[in-house]
Amino acid sequence: MPRIGAIHWKKFEKFLLAVGCTFDHEKGDHRIYWKESIKRPIVLPRYEQLPDFIILNNLKILGINRKKYLEIVSKL
Repeated sequence: MPRIGAIHWKKFEKFLLAVGCTFDHEKGDHRIYWKESIKRPIVLPRYEQLPDFIILNNLKILGINRKKYLEIVSKL
């Protein structure tokens, strides 16, 4: 299985927008995104390097697997 490494929060934000999420609001250093098909918001902390566990948790909420994520990120 491909390994997901830490990336800058702005790159993950581009990924979220590419998969159809919309920016809802910002509270402190966390940005909140929504998508019609999900039950919980996507919370994106503005860290220089997002740890892989945050990325994996958000992918789980979105219902996107690692392979699809890596394909989309490689095109950004």
